[in-house]
Amino acid sequence: MPVNPARRRWVGALGSAAALAATGVALVPARAARKPVVEVWKSATCGCCHEWVAHLEKHGFQVKTHDVDAPGDYREKFGLPQKYGSCHTAKVEGYVLEGHVPAREIQRLLRERPQALGLAVPGMPVGSPGMEVGSRKDPYDVLLVARDGRASVYQNYR
Repeated sequence: MPVNPARRRWVGALGSAAALAATGVALVPARAARKPVVEVWKSATCGCCHEWVAHLEKHGFQVKTHDVDAPGDYREKFGLPQKYGSCHTAKVEGYVLEGHVPAREIQRLLRERPQALGLAVPGMPVGSPGMEVGSRKDPYDVLLVARDGRASVYQNYR
């Protein structure tokens, strides 16, 4: 009786999986291994932007940076009101990120998927990711910005 080629591939894959399991190699679905990509528009000379990028990478994000002359132009292009501005603008999975948003809140955003434009940390608060200065930590809010430009506090840091 001829062997079905699809069945042969399935049996081969099953055998390979068993061999990997016997060696202690974990099988991880491709989706679980995928790191979210954060695309950042920043000034080439901004050290705090570089530190924020390092913070994101440390917390499991893949980051693609673009050094541009006017990062604020991207904030405007993505529809984020100027009043929420900071030194860099980013996008992740369709959401806009403005300023020194902690990785924890970005991860939460991607889990919860609210109907929103994105998150913003206006200004450059000392103690936010990338803005660490010794032990000083100024209070700040991470804002959830709606598509109509209104915002609510998503998380506060005190």
